[in-house]
Amino acid sequence: MDKNVLGTELQPCCMDPLTGYFRDGLCRTMAQDTGTHVVCAIMTSSFLSFTKLQGNDLVTPRPEWQFPGLKPGDKWCLCISRWLEAEANNCAPKIVLEATHEKALEFTSLESLRHYEAQAKQ
Repeated sequence: MDKNVLGTELQPCCMDPLTGYFRDGLCRTMAQDTGTHVVCAIMTSSFLSFTKLQGNDLVTPRPEWQFPGLKPGDKWCLCISRWLEAEANNCAPKIVLEATHEKALEFTSLESLRHYEAQAKQ
């Protein structure tokens, strides 16, 4: 059973659009996942613009890959390296800790991740 950064069972990030390296809604990873897609992030326009400038266009639909394109408010499993780049550039999106894989802790601290924790909807 995969665990999240809180040490509990990894929760789904998003089923629509279907996210994750395995496209199963979970931010799970394996050795072949060179991007380490472990951060469950809530997209913002500033992050989507930033990542597009870095060469990763997450907005444009790619039907050939069953990718609908993302918009602000969508949740998506991000590569930890891209999230850290965004953090360094002051445009890191909020994250869902319960759906962020524990592997993220190999790259950053729980304290740092908590700073970007999305608040539960009331």
